[in-house]
Formats: sequence, C-alpha cells, structure tokens
Amino acid sequence: MKQKFHVGGMTCSACSARVDKAVRGLDGITDVTVNVLTNSMVAEYDESRITDASIIAAVTEAGYTASVSGSDPKPAEESSKNDNELNAMFRRMILSFVLLIPLMYVAMGHMIGLPLPGFLSGAQNAVSFAFAQFLLCLPIIAINQHYYKRGFKALLHHAPNMDTLITIGSSASLFYGIFAIFRMSHAIGANQMDIVSHYHHDLYFESAVMILAFINLGKYLEARAKGKTGDAIEKLVNLSPKTALIERNGTVAEYPADQIRVGDIIHVKPGAAIPTDGIILSGDTAVDESAITGESIPKDKSVGDAVIGATINKSSFFKMEATKIGSDTALATIIRLVEEAGASKAPIAKLADRVAGIFVPVVMALALLTCIGWMIAGYGFEFALSCGICVLVISCPCALGLATPVSIMVGTGKGAENGILIKSGEALETAHNISCVVLDKTGTVTEGRPQVTDVYALSIPQNELIAIAAALESGSEHPIASAIVQYAKDQNIPAADSFETLQGRGISAQIAQKRYYIGNLRLMDEIGISCKAHAETYEPLESDGKTTLFLSDGNALCGILSVADTLKPTSKAAIDQLKALGIQVLMLTGDNEKTARHIQQQTGIDRVIAEVLPQEKEAEIAKLAADGHCVAMVGDGINDAPALVRADVGIAIGAGTDIAIESADIVLMRSDLSDVPTAIRLSKAVIRNIKQNLFWAFFYNTCMIPIAAGLLYPMFGLRLSPMLGSAAMSLSSLFVVSNALRLKLFRAHAQPKTVTQKTEEPDMITMKIEGMMCGHCKAAVEKALNAIDGVTAEVNLEAKTASVQGCTDKELLRKVVTDAGYDVISVE
Repeated sequence: MKQKFHVGGMTCSACSARVDKAVRGLDGITDVTVNVLTNSMVAEYDESRITDASIIAAVTEAGYTASVSGSDPKPAEESSKNDNELNAMFRRMILSFVLLIPLMYVAMGHMIGLPLPGFLSGAQNAVSFAFAQFLLCLPIIAINQHYYKRGFKALLHHAPNMDTLITIGSSASLFYGIFAIFRMSHAIGANQMDIVSHYHHDLYFESAVMILAFINLGKYLEARAKGKTGDAIEKLVNLSPKTALIERNGTVAEYPADQIRVGDIIHVKPGAAIPTDGIILSGDTAVDESAITGESIPKDKSVGDAVIGATINKSSFFKMEATKIGSDTALATIIRLVEEAGASKAPIAKLADRVAGIFVPVVMALALLTCIGWMIAGYGFEFALSCGICVLVISCPCALGLATPVSIMVGTGKGAENGILIKSGEALETAHNISCVVLDKTGTVTEGRPQVTDVYALSIPQNELIAIAAALESGSEHPIASAIVQYAKDQNIPAADSFETLQGRGISAQIAQKRYYIGNLRLMDEIGISCKAHAETYEPLESDGKTTLFLSDGNALCGILSVADTLKPTSKAAIDQLKALGIQVLMLTGDNEKTARHIQQQTGIDRVIAEVLPQEKEAEIAKLAADGHCVAMVGDGINDAPALVRADVGIAIGAGTDIAIESADIVLMRSDLSDVPTAIRLSKAVIRNIKQNLFWAFFYNTCMIPIAAGLLYPMFGLRLSPMLGSAAMSLSSLFVVSNALRLKLFRAHAQPKTVTQKTEEPDMITMKIEGMMCGHCKAAVEKALNAIDGVTAEVNLEAKTASVQGCTDKELLRKVVTDAGYDVISVE
C-alpha cells in the first residue's frame, strides 16, 4: 500500500533525512520518500505488518508531527493556510527589523557620531550600556522563539538541524553578552577599569538577534519563491468548477460539484466548465481542452463522445452523463501524478541526501574545533567565539536540501502545463540520457484510423464515384468502410439495398436498379472487369502500403480509391527533432513490411521492424538496452504495455488505453508525438538546473565555512562577523530556489507546420492565424485568400497556418484574412 502523510516541523534536509531514517527502520516498510519542500512523506508498506498509526508514531518520536494527507484536494483551505503562514513570516520579519533599529542605535550609533544618553555613555556606565542592549534583545527573541524551541527540541532528539545551528549560534552570542555584564559589574566593584574597557565594546547582543532578523528575511523570500514552484498544481486544482446543474427526478438544480454521483445527468451551458468526466447524451459542441491537454484548438464533440471535467464548453448547450467523479476523474489523476512527481526524488538527489544527513553534526564539530583552535593559537575567547558562531550560522544545509526538489517540482509542473505528465523524479532524470526512442506505429506515428487518401474517377464523375462507394460501404462496420462513409459525409449518398458480402473480396449492392461492386482485384477478376490498363494508377498505391479498392457497375471500371492509416501532422517534425537531439529513432509495428517501409520513407525513421508480436516488442527493447542504449518506448495500446514497462522510460500517448497509461512513466495528454522531444528537452533542462543547484550548494559550503572559521585572517586580516554569516546563509537558499524558478521560462517548441516551404518556390508565404475552429473556418480562410488573383492557398486547421503562393504583398494577405473575421499572428 502507498500512503501520503503531511509532516510538520521539517525545516531543512537534515530534518527530512531524520524522518526518512526513522520510518525506513520500521518493519514492513518497503520504501519512503520525504520532501521538505512540500512537507510531505510517501510511504509504501505492507498493511498486514504495519499501520498508519505506527508510522505517525515513528515520526512523532523523531521530533516531528505527522498526519495522513486527505485524498481530495482542497485548494481554498491549502491556499489560505499557505497565505496565513507567509503573512505570519512577513510580520515576524518586519517586527524583527523594526525592533532591531533601537538596538543597533545603542550598540553602534556612537561609532558614526550619533549621540547617546548620558546614563549609557562612558566606561562608568558600561553595565547600563550592556544591560540596555540585553533588554532590547528580548522582544526580538520572543518574536522568534520558534527557532529556539525547534532547535533545542531537535538537539534533544539527537537530530540537530538548521534551526539547531541558528539556535546555538544566537544563544552563544546572547550568553556571552550576559557573561560580559556580570564580568563588568564585578570589575567596576573591584575598580578594574581595564577589564571594563575590554568588554565594553565587545558585546554580541546585536549579533544574537541580527542573526534571527536575517534568517527571517531569507526564510520569507525563500517561502515566497518556493510558493511559486507549486503554481502548476494550484492552477490545476482551481480549474475544477464548484457547482453543477444536475437533473434529478425531472428537475434541474444547482448542486455543489462534490455531490455529483456516477450516472447523474448534467446540463452544461455554453461558456461553462464541465463539472466532471462523462459522455455526451444530447447536443453538439466544441470543447476547449487546452487546460488539460495543452491543445489550443477546441475539439468538436457530439453524442457518445467523452468529455473531460474542468474543460470549457465553447459553443452549445449539451447534456452529459457523469462516468467518473472525485479522485477518479482525469483532472484528479493529473493533480495526483504531478504532486507525486514533485514529491519524488531523482537518483541524483541521493548524494545530497547522504551529505545532508551528516551535515549538521559535522558543522557543529567544526564550530567547536574552530573555537578551540583559535584559543590555543592565543587569539582570545571573544575572537574564537565569534569565529565559531560564524561557522554555525553561515553553513547552509537548506541549499543542499532544496537543490533537487525545487527543480523537480517546477519541472514537472512545467511539463503539466504543456500536457506532459511526468510520474516521478526518476523518470525525469532518466529521460535526459535517452539515446534511442522506439515508436509504435498505429495511433502513435499514424492517426490510428484509416482515411481515404486517393480517389481516381474513370467512367463516372468523382462526386458520383464517392457517393456510390459510400452507399455500398454503409452497411459494413469494417474500419475501411467507415473511412469511406466518413469521407463522403458531405455527399448526397443514394439508398442501396440487396447487399451481398463477398468474403475476402468486397461488397455488392443494388442502387437505382443497378448492381455495383466494390472490392479488391480478385473481385474485379471474378466479375470479368480487367484493371490492367490502370496498373500505373493502382500499383504505386499498393507499393506505398495503401489498401486499394476498385468500384465497378459490372460493365466497366468506374474508379479506384485507396485507404491508409495516415501520418499524424506532427510526426515527421517530431522525428526530425529527435534526430536533431542525436537520438536514434526506431519503429516497432505488427503491420506488414511494405506499410512499415512506406512510413519510414515518409518520416525518416532510422530503422523499422515489422510484423512484431507484443512479446517480441519487449524482447526488442531488451536487445537495445543490452547494446548500451537508454531506451524510451512510445505507444498507446494494450499490446504496448509490456514494452512500456521494459523500457528505461515508457511514454504513453494520452488518447491510448488505460493499461498503456498506467504502464508508462510519462503520459502525453495531447497525443502529439512532438511532445516526446519536448519531454526530453525538459528533462535535460531540469537535470542541468539540478546540477547547477548542487554545484552552488557544495561550492558555497566548501568555500564559506573555511572563511567563516577565519582561515584568511592570519594572512589577509579578513574574517566574517556572525551577522554577515547569517545574511550569506539566507541568500544561499534564496539563490537555489530562484535558479530553479528559471525553469518556468522553458518553452516547448511551436507546433510544427505540416506544409513545408520548398526551396524552388521562394514566393511561398506561411501565415499563422488564430480563431479557426472547424472545417467551415478553414474553408472561409481558403476562399478569402484564393479570391486574390494568382493566389493558391492551403490552410492547415490543426497547425493554424495558411500556406500561400502567388502573392508577396503581406499586408494584403493580412487584410484579407482579418476582413474574413480571423486574427493574423504572423506572416513569414
């Protein structure tokens, strides 16, 4: 069983390492992932051997709080809680600095010529001077008492963390100041004014609380920056509508969305968000699925089509039946996957975790050795103490702990924004090493459904040929028949009767008292129709792997049609992008060799293996892995599931089967192959970002701890004060988080154009057009452009582009399209 817990009280990677160790040691625990960034823990365990209560008890024993996380996201509560915590941090920060002003005036004002009251001036008033600073410290210490509570608590549980370092550093300064007060009081009574002068201006009260003020500033800025890492999840959570119009007992009423039940009839108005996943019962509409899939063009939906919760109904009213609710919906699944991926750890994080686990005790030991070393060297207790405190407060376990999780959270969130769901940090890291991508053909490289590609009318007009062919195929459920009927949907299809299925050859039917035949060459031979005269027409089609159909009226050959599973518009460009990344591209398919070779010629795939069974796909993946390749498998069907699991990274097309999606490490919601190179580029960007963060974290601590210890002082006279040390530590954590946020600038490549500009046609112009939503829009734009003298224009609806020849006047082209009611984004 896998369960998520909320863990409270963690402040740095040392805390997460402590929680991980405490839970991992329990009997029955299989795996544990602790994330200090999200204050969460995911535990996998055997229910028969351990319970949630035992896990919570182990976390509590380690010095932290724990509770089982709720299964349903509650954005309002979570957002309010986070805002309250951030506001409290802001108030503490402001109050700390405001109260620090009078303390700094008293402690250091005289150094820049500012006047002090008489009772605080001079060596004779040294005790009053010191005691005033002590009193001014107390409000700041009270405001920031949580550092002391958490720090000493962690120390008592033998699990020192960053708060412990802050607490010891601040307390040491404070207690040294109190010691100085008593020492000066005794010296004044004994008239030892040399001792009074020594301690008079060597107090550390301002350092004790300046450390806290700077830590507060750093923590506040860090919390604000970390809050932005979860923007993607927050946007997803906020997509879901709060209410739904539900029809019950013949009455339609508005109900809270969490009261929707499976089977409910829901009314969805134009412009409204769809409340949950379901099936359309009545009505036709266009649905904007961009928030879920990243696809900007609304999809036409009609009766029987599935709709996704949180997508937007753009055009017409419809009724739907709820099929999935709550945590079973596509949106809830996406949120869960993004959260789990953000909370997971990449293998690259293991080194940082191992270092962080021993970091704080090592730093405490170094601070102690620093103090002892300087005292032995004869530099005095005050100097030694200052260097020891500086070592404590400048070291930054947070930078180590945040280096990986912030980058993974931002990266997986950025992937979700682009319709790429990355299920784990491990998959994200592995993807950057991919050297070979293996593609399934049907539904991955191709559309996955047959389409009419060629029509040759011979003895009758083309429109009539298409209409008769559709009439003959209308009684069949075969995919090829469906493709022909779909192709002829705008034709006036005549009525046919007396259907006869000619097994393995074709179909015969009677139309207007005349019998027609449609099928293969074998059928034509049987009815005595010779097709040899047209071999130059149909043989190239067959060599391209297309299914060729012949239509005859029994006396002559009326025409030839070909049907094929066509390439997706973006497949060629996606494969080009993969090859540009230096990745070898293979295709495994159960289809015949001829079809596979034709796809290879169209796309430039490096190698194809045809007529492969599902178990053989898995074996081919294993062979590639054995040859040293890091392999990604991209597929969409049940038959792809074994290969998806076997591959180093399994990538499922979002429109595929649930089994394929469950088996995969990455899910492409848009079912667009161009998202594969985007996912790989995103992985490379995230890993590069993590390495930058880890380098900074190690570099910072390696350089700053020796400087804080005073190693440069004997040669150059340089040493850091505890105040500067605490400021540097805060900035180090902020640097790591800010660097991770740069991943928000990652941009997926624009959707490739399917019409390629040819070098021999320099007057070819490509227009990027917004606002086209359907076939009617496409026709309107083509009509407007083709009306210009000498212009030949072709519109690609999916890519939202128009390819224009015969006109170089860009302003004229822009005006014509704008006048037709559409927005021109660019003319190139």
